Amino acid sequence: MAGETPSVARELAQILREEIARAGGWLPFDRFMAWALYAPGLGYYANASRKFGQMPSSGSDFVTAPEMTPLFARALAVQLREALDRTGTDEVWEFGAGSGALAEQLLYELGDRVRRYTIVDVSATLQRRQRERVAAFGDKVQWALELPERMSGVVVGNEVLDAMPVKLLARVDGKWHERAVSCGDEGFVWNDQPTFLRPPAPIEGEHDYVTEVHAQAEAFVRTLADRLERGAAFFIDYGFPEAEYYHPQRYMGTLMTHRGHMADPDPLTRVGEKDITAHVNFTGIAMAAQEAGLLALGFTTQGRFLLNCGIAKWLAEADLPDRAAGHRLVAEHEMGELFKVIAFHKGEWWDAICFSEGDRTDRL
Repeated sequence: MAGETPSVARELAQILREEIARAGGWLPFDRFMAWALYAPGLGYYANASRKFGQMPSSGSDFVTAPEMTPLFARALAVQLREALDRTGTDEVWEFGAGSGALAEQLLYELGDRVRRYTIVDVSATLQRRQRERVAAFGDKVQWALELPERMSGVVVGNEVLDAMPVKLLARVDGKWHERAVSCGDEGFVWNDQPTFLRPPAPIEGEHDYVTEVHAQAEAFVRTLADRLERGAAFFIDYGFPEAEYYHPQRYMGTLMTHRGHMADPDPLTRVGEKDITAHVNFTGIAMAAQEAGLLALGFTTQGRFLLNCGIAKWLAEADLPDRAAGHRLVAEHEMGELFKVIAFHKGEWWDAICFSEGDRTDRL
């Protein structure tokens, strides 16, 4: 697999050059990001690279909470079980299941309470890995490439919204531009064009400023709202409410890439070999959901979510590796504050256990 990376990168780069030419020499960044991450067989999430793992020595690029410790899934399962009971449903839908670690752990924790577990993932490569991971659960687990027209159940997405393509806006010399990608002599280069697009919140000052807008993630939430007849949805990701997201001091935006457990802000190099992400504007997600008919259950930090669901007791009983990993998940200076949990429901509202303390819905 390691030997095929250069050819994959070259082939993807050639496809992108052709796309840029077809677009008149100027490809909006959201389209560039979509190709870079999801081009069949070549994009980062569609090729054969390792991606998920604890350490760089494994050939992985980053680690997510389910790979760090099963205590994450145990706590999440407490809330999912409650949501299944409150909504009277028996199916879980997971979006972007990655390595399948979270699915495996949730299936174990939820047991017979779940009749069917459906994974929605566009990556054939990751689907193969997921099938191997959850093979013991047989036909209970199914896969889909997109949302059905009608569905019910409890939806979960861990680090899904951050991987949805974003548009880039750049204020330069007081004027707004859409930042796109063109071909230069030695690779891909930025190309700014004047635009009527604006961030959803005004940016104080006249200083140069780069940021993202999340039309695709918001469209995804609207589609989910339209098709979910009864149930709830829980999304866990890193990001901010709108007032923090578009703060005047966040002038470099949040776009970032990850490779070999190292981060860098340049998505135009080693395309297909690096993950590309942007932090989530949770206010935009909440507004899109509400406008489409999904009502908020709550919004809080990952640390508070996990503590509300009982992780403190299990940490006290855990061995040292799980205790250390669990601490990273809840500590404010680690993942506990940066990662947030937002949840929605369709049907009768209830006082969800995960928001029993520390609900920040009023900050959205």
